[in-house]
Amino acid sequence: MCMMIKDKYIDPFTDFGFKHIFGTEENKRFLISFLNDLLDIDDKIIDLEYRNLEKLGLNIIDRRAIFDVYCTDENNNNFIVELQRSKQKYFKDRSLYYTSFPIQQQSKRGDWDYRLKKIFFVGILDFTLDDDNYVTKVLLKDDNNQVFYDKLTYYYLQMPNFKKQEKELSNHLEYWLYYLNNLAQSQTIPETLANDALITEAFHVAEFLALNEDEQFAYQQDLKRRLDYKNVMDYAKEEGHKEGRKKGHEEGREEGREEAKIALAKKLLDVLDADVIAQKTGLSIAQVNKIK
Repeated sequence: MCMMIKDKYIDPFTDFGFKHIFGTEENKRFLISFLNDLLDIDDKIIDLEYRNLEKLGLNIIDRRAIFDVYCTDENNNNFIVELQRSKQKYFKDRSLYYTSFPIQQQSKRGDWDYRLKKIFFVGILDFTLDDDNYVTKVLLKDDNNQVFYDKLTYYYLQMPNFKKQEKELSNHLEYWLYYLNNLAQSQTIPETLANDALITEAFHVAEFLALNEDEQFAYQQDLKRRLDYKNVMDYAKEEGHKEGRKKGHEEGREEGREEAKIALAKKLLDVLDADVIAQKTGLSIAQVNKIK
């Protein structure tokens, strides 16, 4: 049974939505623009070739890696773009693991000097990592903070940290980030972005009614999975809060009873000995002596 889609634009934080906008040959101009805006590279990307999204390990027992977008430019530099919606404890490990595949893929039989092409990993995260930045760039550096190796670079976009409003946008990368964060809730193209021809195209491509019947069905199924997952996580979080409040109330009541016992013991110190006070209050003799 299909869902009734009321939103004008698809959600780019679904697998279907992200790949439809940024992971197809016909729309690769959007990914080229996004990467050129984000990456610190001397030679801007002119063209991209999408590669097989499923990269197998060196032998049959190795774990496979499935990337959201894996592509190379005209200089054979490698780009992995990964959309991650839910927080993962070992996401940094996962990103390092993913970059091991294009590294191994560059090996050559026979006489090879081990020279590698550059690899860029871009993680678009619907959660935060360790800081308040919305763009975190990671390089291999030595203990003098000098770049040790410049062919392996990681970019982490922590989208919840990008809180700029339309009037605060100051560069083209921020246009893209605002697009990602606000596309699903938009009903019209924001005025600032409407002045940019490429971003305007990206809005049109993301219209739900512009999808064919099969694409609409695939998106609805993907959106349902995301909403179901969100509901499960929200429910688990709410139950956790309830349990925490219940435990807090119980601990508070127990703490209150303990304080009442101590207050009573203090009043009896002048008229009863420690053994009797302990019997009357339920405190241990050691506790009574400590109060003394």
